[in-house]
Amino acid sequence: MFTKPSLSPDTAVAGAIALHGGAGDYDALLDMIGDAHFVLLGEATHGTHEFYEERARITQRLVSEKGFCAVAVEADWPDAYRVNRYVRAQSRDASAAASLDGFQRFPNWMWRNTDVVAFVDWLRDYNDSRGEAGKIGFYGLDLYSLFTSIDEVLRYLDQVDPAAAREARARYACFDHYDEDGQQYAYATSFGMSDSCESDVVAQLQALQLRALDYMRQDGTEASDAYFYAQQNARLVKNAEEYYRTMLRGRVSSWNLRDRHMAETLDALSVHLSARAQEPAKIVVWEHNSHIGDARATEIGQQGEWNIGQLARERYGKRAFLLGFTTHGGWVTAASRWDGVADRKRVLPALPGSYEELFHRSGPARFLLPLGPGSPAAAALPGRQLERAIGVLYLPQSERQSHYFNAHLSAQFDAVIHIDETDAVQPLELIGRGQGGEVPETYPVGV
Repeated sequence: MFTKPSLSPDTAVAGAIALHGGAGDYDALLDMIGDAHFVLLGEATHGTHEFYEERARITQRLVSEKGFCAVAVEADWPDAYRVNRYVRAQSRDASAAASLDGFQRFPNWMWRNTDVVAFVDWLRDYNDSRGEAGKIGFYGLDLYSLFTSIDEVLRYLDQVDPAAAREARARYACFDHYDEDGQQYAYATSFGMSDSCESDVVAQLQALQLRALDYMRQDGTEASDAYFYAQQNARLVKNAEEYYRTMLRGRVSSWNLRDRHMAETLDALSVHLSARAQEPAKIVVWEHNSHIGDARATEIGQQGEWNIGQLARERYGKRAFLLGFTTHGGWVTAASRWDGVADRKRVLPALPGSYEELFHRSGPARFLLPLGPGSPAAAALPGRQLERAIGVLYLPQSERQSHYFNAHLSAQFDAVIHIDETDAVQPLELIGRGQGGEVPETYPVGV
């Protein structure tokens, strides 16, 4: 059960810093971040304009003032890497919107929206003014692109090692029976109707890794990046195969595998970029609060789930900084069902007994609330309250059951930004253009 607040709103947000939209809004936040090398920026929904806009503002300052060199997002590796090529002037895409064209599956509005276009434009402009060593990258951490990643591994091997490509095709042929349908594979293997492809995908990743030095000798940094991209695709195939096999066994197994994959990808990216720059890489992460807030401070953590925020704290300690976002009400872009149309939906006012409702009563329309050790709010806030999470689906008719969970906010995040009234992101199109055989991103949990 949640605990209703027994303190005044003013006490609850003691130490809050009002945000006015000015250039100095995040001076205090950058001071809190200090020397952290991993800054994880959350969102309370997948479809709120202000969350994307403010993450972009914070990221721009981290890049220009603190030397952050990459943005890693809750998106599939090959789709995001197409954007990476564009912002580094390595692709044929003519615009930021075109570079986002890989995001075709539901919920495509997560990345194909006007806020992301504006941010990708900024990345490209920033990179165009820098030498190759100073360019900022854009990468995906998620694992839903099983069949797309298979294609990317084969495309790479066709170029560097045709004999190895033939062997890879033979291994990946295990998936030919499933018509590039991840859910069909999940059902067939879960219910014993077909053998899994586990041994084949593991063997292919090992084969690629054994030839790493040969492949990377070919052309310096460019060859190293190309190999790294292919290797991560092969590792994604291995983990996605396992994810689909576990998807029907229950939420905890599949959730943990997905967030472990994202944490491993972040770590691999850090190692790769650090080696390339010959100094420790600094990376910004954009994901839902449910992923970047420390799971140990939530009821889902008590049920056995972990997430990338918890794993980052365990691995990186104080080098990881976790920032959450909350809102009381407004509008959100979300669907009512899987593969449904993206609608502009009214967000119901936050429930009594929630952090969002408490922040609403505090007064400021926008504020940054430090939650680190010794902060006034960390001592004053209730230890466990309701917290809202809206994913790609918003179901106001089952608001409490579908969109709230119990959490200890000051243990979950190092700071939060509350924006009381928010608006919906503007998608580039409202209807997805087909799954192309892949499972919808964020399926089946929605965040």
